[in-house]
Amino acid sequence: MATFHSLGGNSRAGRIIGPALDKIIKNAAWRKHSSLVSACKSALDLLDSLQDSSPSPADSSLSGLSASDAEAALHPLALALDAASPKVAEPALQCIQKLFSHRLLRGDIDAADNDAAASSPSSRLFAAVLTCGGMGDDAMELAVLRVLIAAVRSPGVALRGECLGQIVKSCYNIYLGSQSGANQLCSKLVLAQILVIIFARVEADAMDVRVRTVSIADMMDLSDRSLNDSTLVQSAQNFINEVMEGSDLEVVVPNSQQQGEGEVGDGEADGLSKIREDGLLLFKNLCKLSMKFSTPENPEDPLLLRGKVLSLELLKMVVDNAGSFWRTNERYLGAIKQYLCLSLLKNSALSAMSIFQLLCSIFMGLLSRFRSGLKEEIGIFFPMLVLRVLENVLQPSFLQKMTVLNMLEKMCQDSQVVIDIFVNYDCDVDAPNIFERIVNGLLKTALGVTPGSVTTLSGAQDHTFRIESVKCLATIVKSMGAWMDQQLRIEDFSPKGPENDHLVDNLNVLNGEEGNVIDYELHSDSSSELSDAATLEQRRAYKLEFQKGITLFNRKPSKGIEFLINSKKIAPSPEEVASFLRNATGLNPAIIGDYLGEREEFPLKVMHAYVDSLNFEGMDFYEAIRFFLRGFRLPGEAQKIDRIMEKFAERYCKCNPSSFTRADTAYVLAYSVILLNTDAHNSMVKDKMSKGDFIRNNRGIDDGKDLPEDYLSTLYDQIVKNEIKMSADTINPQSKQPSSSNRLLGLENIFNLVNWKQAEEKALGANDLLIRHIQEQFKAKSGKSESVYYAVTDTAILRFMMEVCWAPMMAAFSVTLDQSDDKAATSQCLQGFRYAVHVTSVMCMQTQRDAFVTSVAKFTYLHCAADMKQKNVDAVKAIISIAIEDGNYLQEAWEHVLTCLSRFEHLHLLGEGAPLDASFFTVPLIESDEKSQKLPAIPSLKRKGNALQNPAVMAVVRGGSYDSASVGKNAPALVTTEQISNLISNLNLLDQIGNFELNHIFAHSQRLNGDAIVAFVKALCKVSMTELQSPTDPRIFSLTKIVEIAHYNMNRIRLVWSRIWNVLSEFFVSVGLSENLSVAIFVMDSLRQLAMKFLEREELANYNFQNEFLRPFVIVMQKSNSSEIRELIVRCVSQMVLSRVNNVKSGWKSVFKVFIAAADDDRKNIVFLAFETMEKIVRDYFPYITETESTTFTDCVKCLIAFTNSKFSSDASLNAIAFLRFCAVKLAEEGFVCHDKNTECQSINGVASDGNPFTDKDDHAYFWVPLLAGLSKLTSDPRPTISKGALEVLFDILEDHGHLFSRTFWINIFQSVIYPIFSREGHMFDGQHSAVKDSDHVGEDSWNLETTVVAAKCLVDLYVTFFDVVRSQLVSVVSILMTFVRSPYQQSASTGMAALQHLTENLGNTLSETEWEEILLCFKEAASLTLGVFPRILRIMQNIEIPDKTEVYSDAEQYSDHEFVNDDEEEANMETASYAIIRMKSHIALQLLIIQAVIKFYERHPKSFSVIHISCLLDILSSISSHASEVSAETVLQTKFHKACSLLEISEPAVLHFENESYQNYLKLLQALLHDNPSLTKDMNIESQVVAVSEKILRTYLNCAGYQPSDQTPNSGQTLHWILPLGAAKKEELVARTSLVVFVLRLLSSLEKDSFKRNLPCFFPLLVNLVRCEHGSGEVQRMLYEIFQSSIGPVILIK
Repeated sequence: MATFHSLGGNSRAGRIIGPALDKIIKNAAWRKHSSLVSACKSALDLLDSLQDSSPSPADSSLSGLSASDAEAALHPLALALDAASPKVAEPALQCIQKLFSHRLLRGDIDAADNDAAASSPSSRLFAAVLTCGGMGDDAMELAVLRVLIAAVRSPGVALRGECLGQIVKSCYNIYLGSQSGANQLCSKLVLAQILVIIFARVEADAMDVRVRTVSIADMMDLSDRSLNDSTLVQSAQNFINEVMEGSDLEVVVPNSQQQGEGEVGDGEADGLSKIREDGLLLFKNLCKLSMKFSTPENPEDPLLLRGKVLSLELLKMVVDNAGSFWRTNERYLGAIKQYLCLSLLKNSALSAMSIFQLLCSIFMGLLSRFRSGLKEEIGIFFPMLVLRVLENVLQPSFLQKMTVLNMLEKMCQDSQVVIDIFVNYDCDVDAPNIFERIVNGLLKTALGVTPGSVTTLSGAQDHTFRIESVKCLATIVKSMGAWMDQQLRIEDFSPKGPENDHLVDNLNVLNGEEGNVIDYELHSDSSSELSDAATLEQRRAYKLEFQKGITLFNRKPSKGIEFLINSKKIAPSPEEVASFLRNATGLNPAIIGDYLGEREEFPLKVMHAYVDSLNFEGMDFYEAIRFFLRGFRLPGEAQKIDRIMEKFAERYCKCNPSSFTRADTAYVLAYSVILLNTDAHNSMVKDKMSKGDFIRNNRGIDDGKDLPEDYLSTLYDQIVKNEIKMSADTINPQSKQPSSSNRLLGLENIFNLVNWKQAEEKALGANDLLIRHIQEQFKAKSGKSESVYYAVTDTAILRFMMEVCWAPMMAAFSVTLDQSDDKAATSQCLQGFRYAVHVTSVMCMQTQRDAFVTSVAKFTYLHCAADMKQKNVDAVKAIISIAIEDGNYLQEAWEHVLTCLSRFEHLHLLGEGAPLDASFFTVPLIESDEKSQKLPAIPSLKRKGNALQNPAVMAVVRGGSYDSASVGKNAPALVTTEQISNLISNLNLLDQIGNFELNHIFAHSQRLNGDAIVAFVKALCKVSMTELQSPTDPRIFSLTKIVEIAHYNMNRIRLVWSRIWNVLSEFFVSVGLSENLSVAIFVMDSLRQLAMKFLEREELANYNFQNEFLRPFVIVMQKSNSSEIRELIVRCVSQMVLSRVNNVKSGWKSVFKVFIAAADDDRKNIVFLAFETMEKIVRDYFPYITETESTTFTDCVKCLIAFTNSKFSSDASLNAIAFLRFCAVKLAEEGFVCHDKNTECQSINGVASDGNPFTDKDDHAYFWVPLLAGLSKLTSDPRPTISKGALEVLFDILEDHGHLFSRTFWINIFQSVIYPIFSREGHMFDGQHSAVKDSDHVGEDSWNLETTVVAAKCLVDLYVTFFDVVRSQLVSVVSILMTFVRSPYQQSASTGMAALQHLTENLGNTLSETEWEEILLCFKEAASLTLGVFPRILRIMQNIEIPDKTEVYSDAEQYSDHEFVNDDEEEANMETASYAIIRMKSHIALQLLIIQAVIKFYERHPKSFSVIHISCLLDILSSISSHASEVSAETVLQTKFHKACSLLEISEPAVLHFENESYQNYLKLLQALLHDNPSLTKDMNIESQVVAVSEKILRTYLNCAGYQPSDQTPNSGQTLHWILPLGAAKKEELVARTSLVVFVLRLLSSLEKDSFKRNLPCFFPLLVNLVRCEHGSGEVQRMLYEIFQSSIGPVILIK
């Protein structure tokens, strides 16, 4: 006999089968199992002789053996199993398990069959194995399970089709029928493991796959308490681990042995392999197993329920482990829709909790993995399974609702699921608003049962619901935030769901038909896999508007239809409206019936179109009327019913022409049917209509004939047995909201059939009807493009989601946080708030963001610390978290955050016992003992007695509203000891938050982006202003933080820093101008520190950052009323500049503006302090000023000029002017030379006044210009010393440094610097002074006159010095001098004349003829203009009466005191006369100066003058002489002057002297011309001018002497006997004219003989009259004698 090891031979199969056969032989009963023993021996003998063949035959069942040998070897094993003896069967099962495990047994097993002829050895053997499972032996059951799992695991055996079903059935039987609980669990795990293996092969489409070992935790049915024993559980888990040991080992199987792998099943059109076909069949069988229901005979069958639970558990596992193939293959998706969804639908009516939990788990799996392909199905099951339970607040099943809440929480953890639900349902017009209803349902649950409501919930259950619902809401918003972060890549993000591959699946559009147009004109872009957010926004808006129209229709149908038509949701045709009424969800059937029954034209057409759209063809009357009334409810008004039934009858007869002879028959019968239906099924009707009554009522309705009695009888039976339910009959009037939502979801018929009562499980027909309805509904919608599944990546969709959910979330979180102190609940609420702020902030939803932030801020209770709890401290932590993590998006919400931080710091100071900020500020005067006391520290706060006396503590205890600026302001003063105790304990709570977290927010500000830091600074400034403006408790917390923030962020890029500083600048200015001096000083010192730090940074050229930074100093300096602040600013600026002078660039502008303001200050020390700094800057740091922009030097000059206006010391003013000279010297030393450029320098005046930058930045003129222009303006200063000093310095600078200037620059200097000086002075010389001006202006005029004298002299000297460069300005210079000549003041006129003479004396020899002509023409014009003064004097004196001196005295004696009526008038007349006399004297003096100037011109430059020049000179003298004669001829004026001068006791104007001098100089010039230049004299006919002037003078003298010329003597024929002697006045006049007449006589006598002789006839008569007239002096007579003797005598003698 062979040893044990040699049993079975050398083949691999023999080594396994041999020992088993030997054991079978030993255990077999020889008599009972003789054939078995014989077969075993034969097989052993055969195996001993066999060797493994290579290659193995393909048709063999055992690897290495031939088919016949294999069959012979396996036959004893089959016999052993058939023996039904455990002792015999057990070794056989162990052997078969080893054969499967070692992959020696192979072949396809389509079905386990014992028929030897029709099946393979493997099939027969496997059939025997399955048979052993029903023996009832525990060990055998486990052995069978081992074989089954080994067979399924073996890749060499292809278990096909029915065989897989038999395996599952065997495991089911063991699970349901085994007496061992351990075996039951083992069978359950084996089933699960088999499914895992099968569907892993389906996914890979291969036999050899790696699978995981299932765990009992995945499969445990908690409701089956008999299997929950830990020992059983562990035993079952060990069993499955044992049989699956080595499952991950790779065993190479030849391709020939992997039968069926990748092969396509026969007759399959879509090309599925056999592996996948088998998997599909197995899945269908599982679904069918789950749909087995109890029979009416045994409704409470526990075995059936256990089987149903097991099948659902297995389906759950299949769904949870489904891979990508499941989600993409149409057949597998179809199986889910057709079988699994049907199973869910049927089982949803069961009340067993385990069933409901499994349904929810399966649905969750479908939602997570198959939502892209099950859009319509999920849209139906979600409300059915989830929302129905969620929205039941008052009387829900606790376990059901907890299951739903847990499922929702799990679902919401997958952010993509949440997003997809909203996109595909809430944005789909034909889909329910799942996301919105989830949120609203959670809100209702979170708010709990309203007080007074009847509920089945206990308080603890309601509390649990509230916590879970809040948790779900928080999870939703957290998922939204996570999805947003992932899309925007805000931070590292990893999906929280159990699977990540669904993200890829979401991009696929798997359902629906492309190109179809959906209802109501809404189109879908089905050609794109991703739906654009803008399109979704349109879809969402469309849906909201469409639902608005439906709601309006349900209230007022006509208005609703009108709205939908106007908004283009439906077309205005009756057919489209009818289609809307038939197909739209959410419409109230009763309202539809009312609208269809209206008599108006359009509703009537709609009703006709509605009925015409129905097809009754082939229906009997009962079916047709039932079908007709399914869409609406008949109205209550008879006329409306009549119209509807009339149209129905017509349509029915049209569809069924042979049914009735006339439509009237159908019309009457329809009425009868409606009446019968009401009578039979209305409980209020006691006497029911019998069949005979019904038949009798309908006699003769068919055109006078009776309808067949059998027909009416059948119709009666149908109606009585099955009520015709109109659409609205099933609506529960007590729950309108659920019914309306059901209508909106299109689920009303489903709920009609499944009323969620187990009793209706028995109605199998109802289930069939339900299934048919669901299938019809899916079929109807499958062709619509709305079934396309959309996925988005644009985060804009979150805006629409937040618009839906933010208000419910706000309400849920706020109410829970306010009412609950539960740590878990409050933590979830704060977490929800936290993520809501994150989403709304990033999505720029300002209103929602501010609402959430404000809510959290209010829940901190920092404004009423006495009521604070731990949850409020957690809210403070949340605020800090928000600030740190979402700071970039908070914008305006920063104000709430920073307000909380401010209040927290205030409470922290109280807790620490530190002095409050008020101790830094100036407070009103109080008693000295109160002033000396410090604010109480925390030890004293803990002593309640002291705390009650502390105003700050009492204010905190009283609290206040969140929005109040200060707490406890208006609260009553009474504070209890208990309140103090609460406050102390609450302050201890705040110790959980350290200063580190608080300071981290401000330090973290460096990480904020540009817009965020600006918003942060704005909010911080606003909070700081609120703190500082507190009337009772001003604080500086935020103010100090502003300084910190500025330090932290100073290194930002310039553009961002400029925006920050614009905000801070306004803040510093506002606080710097505060009435609280201490606050203002503090902020100015803080600003100084910032400025010192800022000036450490080097600024590039042409930037303005430093100027912007220092601008607050300027504004506060200019506007502050506090001298302390102004002095502090000056000191701060001085310190900054002197210590950072190397880096100051654009900051010079602000520095100088500060000093300019200081120069005008009312306090002497401020002025001197600023000037002292200016001296040091100009003296020591002048190069730093000129190395920057030219405008810097301009500001420096302006600053020095401002100091010249010092109110306190003229020395300072003069020193400022001296420094201007110093600046010029420095400019010259540093080589600032003005060369000609391509473009000329701009107007200096424009630069000085406007400060506009120059075009050519390289021209050094930009540095000279402000200096010269400033001095030019300073010359108009009203103070003589300043104006004169400025004038001298200006011209000294020009004299000393003019050689540095180009010709072009010199021209600009004259035009913009020099000429404006004289234009400002020129207004005094216009001669427009009125007679009423008094001596008040004399001082001012004298200053200007003194200045102009210097100015004129300096101008001429400058012009003479640089004549070669500025020669072109001759006319302008002379014109300026002529303004002096025209001056009404003699000194100015003298100055002008002297300056003109100085100019001509120095330049006369270099001037050209044209230049002389220009000078003389200007001079002539000026001289002629001066003559206009006299007519004004005449007008002044015209209406003035001057009394005689004697009259004045007589009047004074004659009138009494009260009769001086005209005293004021006379006094005014005398003042006017005095003014006129002064003006007359000045006028005469000016004319004499002009005459002298003319004579000097000729005397000093006789050879330079041409005929034109001399003509100008003669014209000037001629006009003055003639003017002098006119003046002398005004005797009335002379009389008035004489009287006035007599009264005023002043000298009279020298009119006669003026006339004599003018004529005498005129004649002197003529005489000189005759003598010096005879040729020129002849050309100009000088001789005749001499004679004419002489003749005029002599005639004037004769008129004065009382003689008229002889030719004018009247020829009256009477003889003149005597002449009256002249009066004294005339004699005086003759005496005054004597010198002129003598000069004329000498001139005539000096004429050449020929000339004298030629002109003698003209003046001889005059000479004769002179002989006759009276003279005032003998000189005239002596001169007459000489002329007659020496000149006339020879002429007569010659004749």
